Amino acid sequence: MPTFRRVPTGLAAASALALALTACSGAGKGESGTLPDPKGSWAVESLTTGGRTLHAPENARVHLTDKDATGDYGCNGFTATVSFSGSSAVTVTPGTTGLRSCPAMEFEKEFSRLFKGRLTIDRGPDRLTLKTSDGSTIAMSTKPPVPDAPMHDTWWTVESLVTGDTVSPLPAEAAGKARFRLTAGLAVSGSLGCNRFSAQATGDGARLTVGPLTTTRMACEGAVGEVERKLTELFAADPLTWSIRGRTLTLTAPDGRGLVAQGASATE
Repeated sequence: MPTFRRVPTGLAAASALALALTACSGAGKGESGTLPDPKGSWAVESLTTGGRTLHAPENARVHLTDKDATGDYGCNGFTATVSFSGSSAVTVTPGTTGLRSCPAMEFEKEFSRLFKGRLTIDRGPDRLTLKTSDGSTIAMSTKPPVPDAPMHDTWWTVESLVTGDTVSPLPAEAAGKARFRLTAGLAVSGSLGCNRFSAQATGDGARLTVGPLTTTRMACEGAVGEVERKLTELFAADPLTWSIRGRTLTLTAPDGRGLVAQGASATE
């Protein structure tokens, strides 16, 4: 017959308490290791609102501190003041924002509309989701920011043309055909969408003046020809002002005309 040994009541209670404390301690460590602090730098990945999902431009980011938020809607920068309710909610009061015309203006408008007022916080490993009162969400992750591409020796593919406050994507017939590169010696070459071209430029800081274009002489009609005409006129503007965010280049003439181009990644 097996023999059972009685454990004193006080010892059993002490052992149970020790096991409970150990379990709680382990859970706390696991939680703190998997749930990030909302304060920090976040890459915006997508918005969900009105039953649809809008994917973020690669430059969209939010940096949160105890009292402030700064970031990029994807093209225009912004500031805001914030007030945290622990790690479960944050109240955002918008501040300043940029006014540039951008290819992803629909995303920027929705982002600015959602990123204000009281937002509840859902935390997960390497992610943060902000939720509005109507259930719309801003999904973010800890992905590091995309470094700015160098202006020189990067192949830039023209995606949109700018006229004042209007940004127009290239027509489907011309998409992906207009591209150019600027060398460290400020030699410019590439394609206007139909004809190849080259020129010598001069520059000072973020300003660039492109000399007369030497081009091939193919006849270019329709949308491709129209894009080529507009790019030829744009390169003749003096001076052009350029800016780069991530892999997006904006070239702007003094009268507000311009282009938006995407730079090839390091693996392309």
